[in-house]
Amino acid sequence: QVQLVESGGGLVQAGGSLRLSCAASGIIYSPNIMHWYRQAPGKQRELVALVTTGGSTNYADSVKGRFTISRDNAKNTVYLQMNSLKPEDTAVYYCRYRRSFTDNGYWGQGTQVTVSS
Repeated sequence: QVQLVESGGGLVQAGGSLRLSCAASGIIYSPNIMHWYRQAPGKQRELVALVTTGGSTNYADSVKGRFTISRDNAKNTVYLQMNSLKPEDTAVYYCRYRRSFTDNGYWGQGTQVTVSS
C-alpha cells in the first residue's frame, strides 16, 4: 500500500504563489509516475501535471508557464510550484502515484487551494 500526504495548500491572493508537496510512503516502485490533479466544485477532476521518475513532465494547457512539477526521488516526494495564481486555480489538489500509465495507483486526500481575486 502507498500512502500519499499532500501539504502546502491554503489561501492566496491572485498573482501569488504557492508550493504544494506530496510525500509518498509505503512500497514505492521505480520507475513510477507522479501526478497532480485538481477538482473545483461542480467540475470534473482534471490532470494538472505529471512527472516521471526520469523527470519527463506534462502540463495542462491552463497551467503551462505558471506551474512547475518536480520530484525528489530520494524522498519520494513530488512538488507543484504554482506561480501567478488565478481565481480559476481554486480547487482541491490531489496527488496521485502510478507504477505505470496502466496502473490505477493511489490518491492522496487532497489539499485545498483557494485563490482570492
